[in-house]
Amino acid sequence: KAPVSHCLSPQDPAPCLLLSTPSPLSLVKSGGALAPPAQNPTSLVRMLDMALEQKVFGQHLATQVVLKALSAYSRDKQPRKPLVMSFHGWTGTGKSFVSKIIAQNLYQRHEARRRFVHQYDAVLHFPHAEHIKQYKEQLQNWIRGNVSVCPRSLFIFSEMDQMPHGLIDSIMPYLSDREAINGVSYGKAIFLFLNNAGGDKITEVALDHWRRQKGREEIPLTDLQSMLSAEIFNNRNSGFWNSKLIQKNLVDYFIPFLPLEYKHVKECIQEELRYQGHQEDEDLIIKIALAMSDYPSEDRIYSSKGCKTVASKVNLDT
Repeated sequence: KAPVSHCLSPQDPAPCLLLSTPSPLSLVKSGGALAPPAQNPTSLVRMLDMALEQKVFGQHLATQVVLKALSAYSRDKQPRKPLVMSFHGWTGTGKSFVSKIIAQNLYQRHEARRRFVHQYDAVLHFPHAEHIKQYKEQLQNWIRGNVSVCPRSLFIFSEMDQMPHGLIDSIMPYLSDREAINGVSYGKAIFLFLNNAGGDKITEVALDHWRRQKGREEIPLTDLQSMLSAEIFNNRNSGFWNSKLIQKNLVDYFIPFLPLEYKHVKECIQEELRYQGHQEDEDLIIKIALAMSDYPSEDRIYSSKGCKTVASKVNLDT
C-alpha cells in the first residue's frame, strides 16, 4: 500500500495521497473536503505575472496564455469543469519550470504544495504498455481519491509523449463539464500535461519567421494552437494519439513553448550564476551560450536542449 499523508488537520482521519511515492494507488475514503486557503484573485494573478516575468525567458506566448487561463480560473467560485492545459515544446524550454511556478503561486506554503500538488511521470509510473488496464484503474482511483479529499488539487503529468496509448483517456470523465460524479466534483482541480511532442513543429514555425526576418513576437498564437491540437492527435508518440480528450475538446489550452535563442540562454546562465552565488562573468556567459546554440547546424539560432544543461555547464566552468 502507498504511504499517505494527512490532507486535513492532524485530528481529521481523511488522508490525501501524495505522489512523492512511486505507487499512490490505493483509493482513499473521504471524511470531508478541503480547499486551500482562499486567495485574492487579483493578488494571485499579480504575483504570478511577476514571477513569470522575472524567471521565464523567451516564452511570451506561453506566459500570456497561462496568466489569462489562471486569472479566469481564480475568479470562478464554482467551476463545473477543471482547468486543463497542455504544454508543448522542446526539452529545456520551460514547461516544467512554469508548472513549478504555477504550483508555488497557487499554494505558497510548502505544506500546502505537499498536500495539493500531485505529480506523475509517465516514464516512471507507466513503464510497461502491457499493464495499461491496471494503470487505468490505478490512475482513476488516484485522481478520484485525491479530489474527493482535496477539491483544489493540481495534477501535473510529465513526459506525456511517453504515455502508453489510450491511458490518458481513462480520466476523461473527470475533465468533462458536469456537476459531480458519484458525489465528487472535479471542477476546482487543475490538470497540466507536459509534452515534448509538437516541439519540432513549433520550432519549424519559429525558424520560418526568423528566416523571413520576422520577430518571434509576431508568431500568431492561434495558428500554433490549432497546429498543436492536430499534431498531437495524429502523432503516435504524443500520449494523445486519437485521444477522446482531443476529440471532445476537453483540453482548454494548447500552450506552445518556443525554442530558446542565444539571448535567452544567456539570461538563463546569468540567473544560474546569481543562484549559485557567482559574480557575472560576461566572457563565461558568452562561451557557454555559444556552445549551447546548436540548431540548425548551419545557423545555430536555437539551443536544442533549451536551458536544460545550463546548471551543469556553469558548475563545470566555475
